[in-house]
Amino acid sequence: MNVVLVGTDPNGLTDALEAEGHTVTVADVGNRPGLEEAGIHEADVYLLTEMSQATSIAVAKDLNPDLRVVVYAEGSLPDFASRQTDLVVDPDLLSSDAVAEEL
Repeated sequence: MNVVLVGTDPNGLTDALEAEGHTVTVADVGNRPGLEEAGIHEADVYLLTEMSQATSIAVAKDLNPDLRVVVYAEGSLPDFASRQTDLVVDPDLLSSDAVAEEL
């Protein structure tokens, strides 16, 4: 599975995903150029790790409407982003290894 991860990765999610056999591309900023460079058009999952970049969810879904959107971060999503998100996971409740295994 192709995963585009946007944001920082303090919990080792990239390593956990790669250990499960997923291809991960990291983009520091979830703007249109960053997402396109990261391969959002071919991605299966958009994984956001920073709530401050929640607006990037709408951009990602615009570029690839079939994406599964997963947020792995503390906090709350704005309403507009919640409607486009498939799963929100708090890192304090579920480890990065568990998330990678379930994807």
